[in-house]
Amino acid sequence: MMRKTIVVGFVLFVLFGIEAIAFGASGTQGRRLSIPIESGWQFRQRVEGTSLIPAEWRPATVPGVVHTDLLNAKLIPDPFYRDNEAKLQWTQDADWEYRTTFTASPEVMARQHVDLVFEGLDTLAEVYVNGALVLKADNMFREWRADVKSHLKTGPNEVLVFFPSVIKEAPKIAARDPWRAKTAPLPPEKTYVRKAAYEYGWDWGPTFVTCGIWRPVRLEGWDSARISNVYVRQKDISKAAARISVEVEVLSAGDAKADISVEASLKGKARELTQSAQLHAGVNSIVMPMEIANPELWYPNGYGAHPVYTFHASVKISGLQQDVRDAKTGLRSIVLRRDVDQWGRSFEFIINGIPVFGKGADVIPFDSFPSRVTEKDYRKVLQSAVDANMNMVRHWGGGYYETDMFYDICDELGIMVWQDFMFGNEWQPGDYTFKLNVQKEVEYQVKRLRNHPSIIIWCGNNETEGSWEWHGDVTSKLSADVQRHMWQDYLTLFSSVIAQEVQRLDPEVPYWPSSPSADYEEVSDSYQSGDVHNWQVWHGMAPFTDYEKSFPRFMTEFGFQSFPEMRTIESFTLPEDRTGITTPVMLVHQKNKAGNQKIHEYLLRDYPEPKDFPSFLYVSQVLQAEAIKTGAEHLRRIRPRSMGSIYWQLNDCWPVASWASLDYYGRWKALHYYARRFYNDVLVLPREENGAIAVYIVSDRTAATKAELKLRLMTMDGKIIKESSSTVDVEPLGSKVYLQMPRTELLNANGADPTKVFAVAELTSGGKTLSNNLLFFVPTKSVDLLKAKVATELRKVGGGYLLKLSSDVLARHVYIQTGSVDATLSDNYFDLLPGTAVEVKIASNASEKELGDAVKVMSLTDAF
Repeated sequence: MMRKTIVVGFVLFVLFGIEAIAFGASGTQGRRLSIPIESGWQFRQRVEGTSLIPAEWRPATVPGVVHTDLLNAKLIPDPFYRDNEAKLQWTQDADWEYRTTFTASPEVMARQHVDLVFEGLDTLAEVYVNGALVLKADNMFREWRADVKSHLKTGPNEVLVFFPSVIKEAPKIAARDPWRAKTAPLPPEKTYVRKAAYEYGWDWGPTFVTCGIWRPVRLEGWDSARISNVYVRQKDISKAAARISVEVEVLSAGDAKADISVEASLKGKARELTQSAQLHAGVNSIVMPMEIANPELWYPNGYGAHPVYTFHASVKISGLQQDVRDAKTGLRSIVLRRDVDQWGRSFEFIINGIPVFGKGADVIPFDSFPSRVTEKDYRKVLQSAVDANMNMVRHWGGGYYETDMFYDICDELGIMVWQDFMFGNEWQPGDYTFKLNVQKEVEYQVKRLRNHPSIIIWCGNNETEGSWEWHGDVTSKLSADVQRHMWQDYLTLFSSVIAQEVQRLDPEVPYWPSSPSADYEEVSDSYQSGDVHNWQVWHGMAPFTDYEKSFPRFMTEFGFQSFPEMRTIESFTLPEDRTGITTPVMLVHQKNKAGNQKIHEYLLRDYPEPKDFPSFLYVSQVLQAEAIKTGAEHLRRIRPRSMGSIYWQLNDCWPVASWASLDYYGRWKALHYYARRFYNDVLVLPREENGAIAVYIVSDRTAATKAELKLRLMTMDGKIIKESSSTVDVEPLGSKVYLQMPRTELLNANGADPTKVFAVAELTSGGKTLSNNLLFFVPTKSVDLLKAKVATELRKVGGGYLLKLSSDVLARHVYIQTGSVDATLSDNYFDLLPGTAVEVKIASNASEKELGDAVKVMSLTDAF
């Protein structure tokens, strides 16, 4: 289709000067009709012969997938309960079809063009309108559109969508690739179909290979032209001025003279620009340069506000409005700094001139069945990320591109998004048809998402580059010519096809070929480059302290597993399933090979055997939190050598033992409470190095902070053996030692038994504690903790509650439980110093008596 780019005049927007002009025409409705097709859908299994369920039409929900429809029809049990997963694998081998009837009104039929638009079809699909085949789909990640006017009639019309089994069709598609005969079993057959990889099972998720109309479907009627995209390209952004261009993409049915207008607004203040353009049949790109004086910039969480501008575009032909479309974006500058320095090549994001240390976690799909994820679900998880002082999430490449709602909330909360394209781990096909399909997918997704200020990097894939080495047992047996061809296919897809599309469509946002990657640069112990996934801890069974032997420039994965809390375990088990971690049902909800064994082995390195099943769950969470704390604090401490700590993972897609810090229901594990502390904007960090106690202070603040630094050596029952206090000026955006003391001076001179004492570093400012942290002088298993009895006092304060806790001895990892009562706690899994009371805020709709009866408190010594 012909594409024409038209550049029109330059305009200066003074949105926040002495006077702002508002234009009242922005509410005018466009003539393009958009009619959702959401009701009356039915589904059935298409089958020859007998089937497990009667092949009859039943009510369906769109958007949705076949599993949720089967569940709503009570034809299958809860897929997440006990071992039901195995009982439902027949669904992926079946063929399914959906149908509905919609009414095409005379107003719709009067339009020159009537498009049937599917925002997402999962995955192989044939679409029929009144019996006529109007499109075939082969990609879950693309929008599918067909002009169906010639197939419509005024009044009722039927649309039918047939979904053949991907499991059965993928081998047929793979067989068409002539090179696969030379490379098999790479790429796997499933990769020939562009579908969410996690559905086939992962080491944290079940196997549910879905199908269905998983995103909204609508009918669009339009005449001479419609706006297909609005892009706000941010060419030069500073506090003084934002030099941008609004690119309005118009699909025109023919040659016509049009008036294009764009209105920019923020907080009720707006200005409008209108220009004439000569349209030609096909796609027209009208580029409207603009400058906004003194713009309000979008900053990541912790660095400033996150304002979002609205750009309202419209197109008129002969004075008649054809279409309107809005785009929203925050104005910010992005630089991925990759400079050679004393450690190798840097990898840091500079946002509005500020080098930002990325603090966050990896995000996986929110559910095995994405259509049932709600705005409430998104907000719960993403707000929890912000509440834990995160400023970044990495959107992992083995799932699906999220809804606009997800990115809208990230925009609103100031969460930066590292955005993978949806390629998870496996080697990808290299045939030309596949590459064209991917190119169209990338074009659609980048155009859809590029206005979101939260997206600060596009990444080609998750771990596909690394999979070349992992598949060495296969690739090493291939001829040199075949290996060369496979690697050329990889480079063509991820450093040519996708890279060029990103450069063409979103040139100001950096592109990265893979995670992890050094962009094909050689690395060594003395020369580090790119981002890293570190799995020596967990997969390699290395001790937690091995994190401190690694010096990555940016860490995008490191993790450790734990079990969710008992309330979540109860959601998928019967009492007999909860007698230990090796019962059949508990093993079904542990997808990592030998995962439970690894948790147990790591646990016994540091602790005795827990006394019962609930205690094991609790200690597993403490273990996970301590592991990631070790890694995250190390990464922050070595700033700017490292400029990112993204742990695996933030959330779960079903109730399971996993690396997540939030379980499937959004409940905070110990790790998430820990993250709130180790991701605090100011962190005090005592540690032993070179025979001395060194107290680091790490600051992400952009201004210096005057504070009091106190270091105390204490016995377990609270006796202070030695105390040091000083005033410090904490430097911004950095990390350094602010107090250093020989170990002998702290311990030996005072005759302290290292198994019976600990040090606490505390940083305060203006009477407020900014950060505190404990240091022990022997391995965890050798620390001689005293049996703690934590006293509690609950009282109602305003609309919530305060729980006061105190102990005469050091109480480690104090865990407040509220049983079946829903409650939100301001803190949990914390260390309670002897003789120092702590108050925890609790928000709950329960009565004081109900909450008081439900509250139970335990600490580490209670678990054994």
